[in-house]
Amino acid sequence: MKVVVSKTDLADILFKVQTIVPVKPSSPIVGHLLLQALDGQLIISATDLSVSITSYCGATVIEEGAIALPARRFCQLVRELTSPQIKITALSGESAEITTGTSVFKIHGMNKAEFPQAPDLSGSPQFTLPSNVLREMLTKTVFAAAREDSRYTLNGVRLQIANQKATFVGTDGKRLARIFNPIPVESHLQGQYVFSLKTVDEMTKILDETTTPVTLTVASDKVSLESGSAILTGKLLAGQYPDVERVIPTKISQQFSVHREELMSLLRQVSLFTSETTHSVRFTFETGQLHLSVMSSEVGEGKVSMPVDYTGNRLDIAFNPHFFIDILRHSKDETIRFGLIDSHNPGVITDTTNALFVIMPMRLSETTAKEQEGASVS
Repeated sequence: MKVVVSKTDLADILFKVQTIVPVKPSSPIVGHLLLQALDGQLIISATDLSVSITSYCGATVIEEGAIALPARRFCQLVRELTSPQIKITALSGESAEITTGTSVFKIHGMNKAEFPQAPDLSGSPQFTLPSNVLREMLTKTVFAAAREDSRYTLNGVRLQIANQKATFVGTDGKRLARIFNPIPVESHLQGQYVFSLKTVDEMTKILDETTTPVTLTVASDKVSLESGSAILTGKLLAGQYPDVERVIPTKISQQFSVHREELMSLLRQVSLFTSETTHSVRFTFETGQLHLSVMSSEVGEGKVSMPVDYTGNRLDIAFNPHFFIDILRHSKDETIRFGLIDSHNPGVITDTTNALFVIMPMRLSETTAKEQEGASVS
């Protein structure tokens, strides 16, 4: 292999792929990048065996070939080089020569055959969406997913395809986020796929806020995202995702508008008075007013109020303020719609997008930490 590539283009590729490489590789080859010179392109791949990424750029290919080079050291070297052009030559003995101007570096690598092969997802269902739309759908759901739940599939984000619509859901049992968008697929196509959190995090890194079309391909055990010059592939989580639709209230008795920024600000204030063992804020709704209050024997007491267009009898309900703030951060608009049934059922938050958020109530009793345990979505 012998190839000449722009330092800027090479640095851009390395920026995209290097985050996949684990800090402590499970095997030596996983700590390497695969470099391939082929058809006028330099193609670089990285993997941690659960998520893989390939990116490419135009290059002057003098001799086609491939070699695996140690990711951390190679990236550090490229970052320090100042020449606008870099020449990479694979030598015998599984090493490469890096040449820039009068500088020559020799770096030991591994045989290309040891690098894991990319999966073939040809023929699998796929659809396209604008980059900014898919990014929004992922960021609006992944924050609500569990991180270390014994129900394995909750440690991911579910994609459901049905009725020419893609619906993403994330939940940790205490809160739920759901968003959908129409997709250009055959009407008979349907299925459920659970993305790992690592896959979602890496996808959001390569997606941007433009309307450039990106392609999502889903197979029985893998998902692939093609965005510009990058192709990211991740393993799907195995197992059945819980039926979360049943916890979404359908008969809301009270629905009203709330100023999003003001509520976030007040929740941050009163949350300072919650105890370390229990994070619970009492929401008291009265005609035209919302009162937030916290009483803690360990910290003290906090009470704040704000106007809302609530009408009806007084209603008391408790929520985890940090979960509530997370939902408000991922909502849009100056005001959001808040829906309630009673003190014991989940609250529903919506905005002008296709997103819907559900937050489970906590027990109103403020006498002991045990009494303030949150309800759970099972």
